[in-house]
Amino acid sequence: MIMSIRVGTNDIGKARAFYNATLPILGGSESLMPDTAPIGLYKLSNGQMFLVGPAADGEPATAANGGTILLIASDEAAVDAWYAAGMENGGIDEGKPGPRPQVQGRYGAYMRDPDGNKFGCYVGNLFG
Repeated sequence: MIMSIRVGTNDIGKARAFYNATLPILGGSESLMPDTAPIGLYKLSNGQMFLVGPAADGEPATAANGGTILLIASDEAAVDAWYAAGMENGGIDEGKPGPRPQVQGRYGAYMRDPDGNKFGCYVGNLFG
């Protein structure tokens, strides 16, 4: 159903470093665009695309208030590696890896990218 997801950034260099470090851990690609491109384009493991770039209207990019994008990891080690890579590349902690009571103890972690976009990562699909 979803073809792609795009989030905003005010610093494509920092954003590209963050996503180049985190998405391949979960089976995604590094950016498919050259370093000189104004956006980062990533192919996710399910064939969908993830994009990061400046706001199209020229205004500063802002994070969605109440928005969270959830990613799927193959195992707890992948969640741990995703979180560690994010923290090493400008991520902001929103919940260290561990069991989450709100989803029957499933293992996951939360962080924000350098621009404040919020992501969660869980072992397996929470909804299927």
